[in-house]
Amino acid sequence: MAKKTVEAVDVAGKRVLIRVDFNVPLKGGEITDARRIEAALPTIKSVIDRGGKAVLMSHLGRPEGTGYESKYSLEVVAKKLSDLLGKPVGFPSQDCTDDAAANAVNSMADGDVVLLENLRFHNGETEGLKDLSVKLAALGDVYVNDAFGTCHRPHASMLGVPLAMEGKPRVAGFLVEREIKYLTDAIKTPEKPFVVVLGGAKVSDKLAAIEHLLPMANSILVGGAMAYTFLKAQGKDVGDSRVETGRIDDAKRAIDLAAKLDSELYLPKDHVCGKAFDEMGGGDIEICGEHIKDGYMGLDIGPKTQSEYNHVIHQAKTVVWNGPMGVFEWRPFKVGTEQVAKAIVEATSNGATSIVGGGDSAAAIEKFGLADQVSHVSTGGGASLEMLEGKSFQAVEVLDDA
Repeated sequence: MAKKTVEAVDVAGKRVLIRVDFNVPLKGGEITDARRIEAALPTIKSVIDRGGKAVLMSHLGRPEGTGYESKYSLEVVAKKLSDLLGKPVGFPSQDCTDDAAANAVNSMADGDVVLLENLRFHNGETEGLKDLSVKLAALGDVYVNDAFGTCHRPHASMLGVPLAMEGKPRVAGFLVEREIKYLTDAIKTPEKPFVVVLGGAKVSDKLAAIEHLLPMANSILVGGAMAYTFLKAQGKDVGDSRVETGRIDDAKRAIDLAAKLDSELYLPKDHVCGKAFDEMGGGDIEICGEHIKDGYMGLDIGPKTQSEYNHVIHQAKTVVWNGPMGVFEWRPFKVGTEQVAKAIVEATSNGATSIVGGGDSAAAIEKFGLADQVSHVSTGGGASLEMLEGKSFQAVEVLDDA
């Protein structure tokens, strides 16, 4: 899926319309985590250092889509970006398509940066409306997609704009290029043994990924609350653990599929259990064996399972991780997830390619201070999961081939 990148385009003197993902967390009007802004810097700097005019567009939060809402304004992001770049960032208007925005873009000098206001102040963004797409497309001579976290959504800025710019360069930014390299290319031809670690709350979220990856993977290790639907399907006692009763037959199908393939599906053999879903497990935390008694729920994988999973991961040459093994935010139930993270780091140091999906897995490996010790941490939770399911994205397909 090799796509032409921004590096391959002569941007000097051109308005380069870059779809970035500046959907950052805010608290009290302040940015609490600027990683998404920082992740876009290489693409932005490539454009302005080569004499291009960087016109940035993004969404932030979930406004109503009926006009300006101050709490979702990107103005605070413009100020942060200005600090990071060490130069002014234009922020012309409360509307990304009005005359003030167009005039600001058309009066840019080479090397300037302008950030347009929140795209989702228009409901046409999420609905992919042509009118909004055409107005935004008129602001650029080159289109760059560097917003991987939104690549799975056919929104106006992601799909409508590049379609409206047919005949002009439409390329990937460095962030999207990297995500494609790891989440598609590395998985398509993985070096074996190929180990997949899947966790999280719901089987329904990961079933498509399991079924897509089983024929390719040597081992799939399952943890998190989703494991209890699989264990229930095997006839195990799971106590009060979370089970998706409507997905038990689906779990049986995945177990049967693994048995027919040259792939092993690992499920927890013991558990860290509590009597209640809270930070102290209802004041009664126990290590449960293969079966969990009534009144207890599994909140993390147990020591035997941690040891077995570590052993499998250490042998991997390619390892993909999406979803925590337990409620890692709470100290008594973080060990399984932390052990998996450390095992992946160790496999990486031994030459394995390691890919951590976005969302909770990315949050966990950041929390443990290990994010810089794996090959790749994805910036997109939903998008990375859909790529692991083998889905293709129209927003990527429309870009120019390398």
